[in-house]
Amino acid sequence: MGRGIILYQSKYGATEKYAKWLQEQTSYDIAETKKARAETAAGYDVLILCGGIYASGIAGISFLRKNKKALQGKKAAVFCVGASPYDEKALAEIKAHNLKEDLKDIPVFYGRGAWDEASMTLPDRTMCRMLQKAVAKKDPSEYEPWMSALMCAAGETCDWTDRKYLEPLLLYLRQE
Repeated sequence: MGRGIILYQSKYGATEKYAKWLQEQTSYDIAETKKARAETAAGYDVLILCGGIYASGIAGISFLRKNKKALQGKKAAVFCVGASPYDEKALAEIKAHNLKEDLKDIPVFYGRGAWDEASMTLPDRTMCRMLQKAVAKKDPSEYEPWMSALMCAAGETCDWTDRKYLEPLLLYLRQE
């Protein structure tokens, strides 16, 4: 698998959990994106960015954008974490929105995270409640997967993290 580093940005802990599980499986070094610089990636063959999905953006993706040159010749991947169940169409939209131009060939993997309104910041909690109110006006038979997940999680504490979500990424890393 080569010498690798896992860079992660986690707001509520689920992404960090996945990054640490990934480190256990790969023995790669690990660092938070806010503490990383282009030089951080220099001595590695593999770079994995793990980031939560917030309003269709992947946390930490700016590190890849700012350091495109540092990725040349490296195997790179993005592992994003969200509260919705896996949905191929939604993941394709997330990739298209976040990985443009020089980054479009980087594969994106997904793991389901956690939900705990009590631990959310006030702005995040407010945004989620506004979304819940808007979705509640729709016919449940017309919900997209993320809408169903949002409505089911309302007022609940949920942890959907599971090591199985890392399996496709680990398979990719083992390929030469």
